[in-house]
Amino acid sequence: MNKINIADAFSKGKAFIPFITCGDPNLETTKEVVYSAVEAGANLIELGIPFSDPTAEGVTIQGANERALKGGVTTDKIFHMVEEIREKVSIPMVFMTYANVLYSYGIEKFAKKCESVGIQGVILPDVPYEEKEEFDSVLSVHGVDLISLIAPTSEDRITEIASEAKGFIYLVSSLGVTGVRSSITTDIGAICKKIKSVTDVPVGVGFGISTPEQAAKMASTADGAIVGSAIIKIIEKEGENAPKHVGEYIKSMADAVHA
Repeated sequence: MNKINIADAFSKGKAFIPFITCGDPNLETTKEVVYSAVEAGANLIELGIPFSDPTAEGVTIQGANERALKGGVTTDKIFHMVEEIREKVSIPMVFMTYANVLYSYGIEKFAKKCESVGIQGVILPDVPYEEKEEFDSVLSVHGVDLISLIAPTSEDRITEIASEAKGFIYLVSSLGVTGVRSSITTDIGAICKKIKSVTDVPVGVGFGISTPEQAAKMASTADGAIVGSAIIKIIEKEGENAPKHVGEYIKSMADAVHA
């Protein structure tokens, strides 16, 4: 199944990467939002598996996690949804979740399932670089990349993390948790330069991007822009009518990144 590679998302230029929490407001809507996102020009989809204590998330995505869990979403139901999505969608998809989700499901079982349904990577924001081997060693056997995160505070470790990175690097634009920001002041250019000096693995910038201008600016320095909270806000507001509205928003963002 995993003939799709994360590199495909970056092969034609800059990538636009939307983040969607699975099961908010329900899995049927999540599926339709993914279809809309792909149609609107998304190059890679980041799917959030809800967790009760999402430490990297701001209030918007925390709320989406809570709503999805209250609605009865489970990891197995999400895998089944991805299987259905894969009948229509051929762009790369990755999961973003937390270590406990893999522990409770079983790391080996989770990795096998990712391979069989066509998930190309996993992002675990609560697993530090020094502790990644426990997950990476199992995921890689099944052709699933453990995506590395680099933060503005990574400093001396940037070279080390980047040199071992797979799939793409998730560059966190700002300190703190996810959420919409009016401006991003981190010197993304300098960090990207440092990363590029040791690896060809593409860099996607996330946390705080919400306008086409911000997305274009980030993509001009990095290889792509990742947007989550702004999309989740639309889904929260529009509910089951969200796919159309998310599609319009993603089109404006993707056009800005691809320009």
